[in-house]
Amino acid sequence: MGITEQTIFEQFSYWRQAIGPIAPPVGAAITVFVGCGTSYNLALSLAALANAAGRQAIAVPGGEWLARPTSYVPDWTRAHVVALSRSGTTTETVAAAKASRAAGGFVTAITVEPGSELALNCDRLVVTPTHPAEGIVMTSSASLMLLLGIQLLGYAVEPGVVDTASALLAGLDDRLPELLAGRSHFVMLGGGPNYGVAVEAALKLMEMSQIFTQAFHPLEYRHGPISLVDEHTMAVMLYSADQRQAEATLVGELQEKGALVLGFGGPGDVSLSVSTAPELAGLAALPALQLLGERAAQSRNIDTVAPRHLTKVVTLA
Repeated sequence: MGITEQTIFEQFSYWRQAIGPIAPPVGAAITVFVGCGTSYNLALSLAALANAAGRQAIAVPGGEWLARPTSYVPDWTRAHVVALSRSGTTTETVAAAKASRAAGGFVTAITVEPGSELALNCDRLVVTPTHPAEGIVMTSSASLMLLLGIQLLGYAVEPGVVDTASALLAGLDDRLPELLAGRSHFVMLGGGPNYGVAVEAALKLMEMSQIFTQAFHPLEYRHGPISLVDEHTMAVMLYSADQRQAEATLVGELQEKGALVLGFGGPGDVSLSVSTAPELAGLAALPALQLLGERAAQSRNIDTVAPRHLTKVVTLA
């Protein structure tokens, strides 16, 4: 078992350590979730969950929030900024956190590195340890930061989500050889809080296997991109509780056009039941989606310990 695969399968003990209530922030007019790469994808999911819980929120890439915050929040100095960074040293995210604090905003940091620069430049630190063997590709740390963010928003994360995620991981692994065979075009679909998870799944598959992958809101996929679907396409549908029928109709159309569909929480050529609260469905599916990227890389003899052109931490001069 390679290091990346190891961190995927062994992440659940770290989940159990991280599960527990976190007092939600109070008083801010808007919450801005800021991050880069995987952290930004998590921010997309957390912003959707925040809005669903009645807390106005938006997700913004770290570099964008640093360069032009008023393009996203006119009165940005009143924002509560939640900055996500695995390393706590991502240049744009750390600089955005510092700028927000200097302007009078309140900054919460979500990270797995308690002594990092971000941890030392925030008003509140939310932190938990991750798998020590994790390398360039974010696996355990991504799941953990999403888990922490969900709890920060006041959602209860029941310990049973660990069993659900573990079962999805094992169940998908048994089916991956048939799913990957002959597939060269991959599409990730998810709406609401599942959209950020779909984007993250696409990123994982791309950076691990070097296969170009896209992510879309499900019903948007008909508006142009569906023209690419053929017998080499694999689509992943992260079903939503409130749009399941519409998403299932789209899945049927994709199958008619030759795609093989993996459904989390709904119909597909391979269908996996997601037995958890809707707000936790993306979290539960995330390790299985990480494994999809790892197995695709293995099928192409690509070592995910050192993906091409990538480094563990992105720092800018």
